[in-house]
Amino acid sequence: MGGQARVVPDASPRPAAFAAGDGSTGTMSGPHLRTSTPLATMVAEPSRGTRRLTLKPKALTTGYVDGAWWARSRDLSTELPALLAALAVRLGRVERVSYNLGAWDLAPGRLVVNGQGVRLGGFHAQHPSTLDVIGLNGSRLTLLVLPPATDEATAHRILRAAADRDNTDEVDRLLSTVTVEPSRAIVPCARTGNE
Repeated sequence: MGGQARVVPDASPRPAAFAAGDGSTGTMSGPHLRTSTPLATMVAEPSRGTRRLTLKPKALTTGYVDGAWWARSRDLSTELPALLAALAVRLGRVERVSYNLGAWDLAPGRLVVNGQGVRLGGFHAQHPSTLDVIGLNGSRLTLLVLPPATDEATAHRILRAAADRDNTDEVDRLLSTVTVEPSRAIVPCARTGNE
């Protein structure tokens, strides 16, 4: 539960560590604590209570996204362990994550997260502000990804809107009011490797 990921070239997946539940994760980042969250699912930092993940209630979903995630960085190897632990309650075992190649730092093709092998697939055609998380049973969540430098008030507003059961806004409309804190702005890094 340390939230650490390591790269493993061809590790075989192990049985699921989490069982699918009612859709509410009740997980908090840092040390993972369970709480009850009846409507929108959330992940928060215990020290500041900052919400980082919201999901629409588990039911027939509408709109372009199933929720939103406010990542702390552009490093998937660092960011995914806590996210996938939270999403495993809704999806069961997570098999694959797809992302936009240009939106994230260079990532391996496979991670082991909490003892589970997870395939990562980067695509130029995927919207740069979405992340698709696919469970072993084929269930899928498309998350709106907020830039790490988004100011807190804007992030909370967008997290709430994206998790609203009736929200049908497109990704670009949801992000149209993003404000970046100047002190947290990230300078894009030079890309290396095969893209």
